[in-house]
Amino acid sequence: MPAPTLVTGVIGADTHIVGNRILSMALEKAGYKVVTLGALTPAEDFVKAAIETAADAIMVSSLYGQGEIDCRGFRDLCDEAGLDGILLYVGGNLVVGKTPWPEVEQRFLGLGFDRAFPPGTRVEDVLATLAAD
Repeated sequence: MPAPTLVTGVIGADTHIVGNRILSMALEKAGYKVVTLGALTPAEDFVKAAIETAADAIMVSSLYGQGEIDCRGFRDLCDEAGLDGILLYVGGNLVVGKTPWPEVEQRFLGLGFDRAFPPGTRVEDVLATLAAD
């Protein structure tokens, strides 16, 4: 059975790439095929890459606090492109201000993401969740 394919990248106008690179390297080391889009990635590019690579999941990173704006309609884009049911993860510093994490998490689950991870999430926790999903 081939390794699951994951599309990773940093959405919108965000240039904070270090954490995303660390996660991508850990995913590859764990046996996943990782398609890394890098920083400043429009939502449409995630969807295009997922279609082209027959990806099993899309992992969106955002650290500059505008993730909620950048991720609005993301699930709809996936569904319209025939990717309904694709696993969607989002993580990072997703909103500006000191909003409690459970509230932030609920916002992103409401946007159609399967999982939302707070800033500082350990790579091992992402790997464990991914294996479970």
